[in-house]
Amino acid sequence: MLALSTLVGTIIGAGIFGLPYVVAKSGIIPGVFYFVLLGGVVMILHLMFGEIALRTTEKHRLIGYASLYLGNWAKKLVTVSTVVGIVGALLAYIIIGGDFLYIVLGSFIPLSNFAFAIVLWFVLSLFILRGIQTIAKIELLMDIILFVVVGVIFVFVLPHFQLQNFMLFDSLHVFLPYGVVLFSFLGLSAIPEIAELFKHTSEKRSLDNLIVWSSVICGGLFFAFTLFVVGVSGAATSQDALSGLIPFLGEKVVLLGAVFGLVAIAGSFLVLGNYLKNSLRYDYKVPYGISVAVAIFSPILLFLLGLREFIFVIGVVGALVAGLEGSVIALIYRTIKEKGDREPEYSLRIPQPILFGVVALLVVGAFLELSMR
Repeated sequence: MLALSTLVGTIIGAGIFGLPYVVAKSGIIPGVFYFVLLGGVVMILHLMFGEIALRTTEKHRLIGYASLYLGNWAKKLVTVSTVVGIVGALLAYIIIGGDFLYIVLGSFIPLSNFAFAIVLWFVLSLFILRGIQTIAKIELLMDIILFVVVGVIFVFVLPHFQLQNFMLFDSLHVFLPYGVVLFSFLGLSAIPEIAELFKHTSEKRSLDNLIVWSSVICGGLFFAFTLFVVGVSGAATSQDALSGLIPFLGEKVVLLGAVFGLVAIAGSFLVLGNYLKNSLRYDYKVPYGISVAVAIFSPILLFLLGLREFIFVIGVVGALVAGLEGSVIALIYRTIKEKGDREPEYSLRIPQPILFGVVALLVVGAFLELSMR
């Protein structure tokens, strides 16, 4: 249960709040297409990464696996991707987290969105110092709160739901959801963390089922949340999904949404920050203090320097991380069957055409996403 909550909590982060906006802009047909296609692609990546972790005795993160199985060039590539991707994701959580905290506490505490973002960063950073065992226990509580709040929101939203608010297709924005959907589904950083939680063979055998179920749970929640938000606000859907609902649902329901947002991003922030810290420790042998400082202070520094555009950040980070890290995972997977030093608790059989198709999709998609920005 702790492992499932950790992975689900990592996947369900700030990206969910960008989904209604991009689907409202592109249309429901492209939205469903991206949900199914990219959700399936990310699930395959998670499964491959899980097998890579299970086939390797020594503790590593993706940086270390890339170096071990592909060489120094892959290590450098994944280092850039890991640091940029995780710092970018943490930055996105700080940006939108400050807005949500303002909605929740702004009437009681006279602070700005900017100040609330710094407060949120400071509190969450303290937990990164405690490690994955503490984080996993917090994730379980957060996931329970998360689904309760979403259920309450859906009850309020249902009477305002209208099918005519959905646009079927808009060719001008047909590619808009790509990076945001990828960002929303990616949870690669939690895979090796979960593998460390499993101490017994029987637990490790369940890793593949856990990955599949987490993908199904998150995909269902993403689709339901997007469907209900767009069904209420339609063309008025906002980039953060919540402020556009105020004219229809009132401030109290949006307050619940902000609580949901804080719970969602807090869990992902903790796991990603811990993953970056451990990547530097295990794969580059960086001293503990320096690895913690990089994980904690890098995103807030970018925030203070003025990088605060939410949709831009998650779109670019999602496409870039999926393109680079997804390709490296696929290449490692091709060699891991022969080079791994232990028998894994599960073994995939992915045909070469599907493997190459996944890599081509991610690389071309990343190129298009970055060129459009």
